[in-house]
Amino acid sequence: MTATQHVEFLNYPDNERPLDLQWGVRIDGRDLRAHAADATRGLWRQEIEDEGPAEEERFLLAQHGGLSVSEIDDPVRHFLGAPAPSFADPAAGTTPVLGCSCGIWGCWPLLTVINGTPDAVTWSTFRQPFRKEWGELAIGPFTFDRRAYEATLTEPTLLTSDPLRTLDETMP
Repeated sequence: MTATQHVEFLNYPDNERPLDLQWGVRIDGRDLRAHAADATRGLWRQEIEDEGPAEEERFLLAQHGGLSVSEIDDPVRHFLGAPAPSFADPAAGTTPVLGCSCGIWGCWPLLTVINGTPDAVTWSTFRQPFRKEWGELAIGPFTFDRRAYEATLTEPTLLTSDPLRTLDETMP
């Protein structure tokens, strides 16, 4: 069997709308938004002015937010690669796993291809659809044990705040 990563699905309140829970993801204990920040750091440097390392890190970590729990009727179906029509991009075969930090998932989503077998779920080919010139981002692929994946998806960890908010507050 292929080596697998550990996945944890989270529900946490949106910073701006505390009653609106978000879906978040940790892979091997690390927030998926941090993976996206690492993958886009060099790409953003070509587009934005240098405002110092702390400001750059805040910007990179804030580029994505979770997906609103209220917008995903069936999270198991969605996170197994068959998203609801409003989330679907059937031509590309991709699924949004992060949305925009503004709360509108389609504004700045992180898309991935999700493939499942009876034993595993794999996320690969991460892309930002509004920066086609970036191509496939250097994230993953990630392979998860299917039983563990579905278990954390059906019983996500409930947090009292955005897990990256604490990190942001400790930055200079």
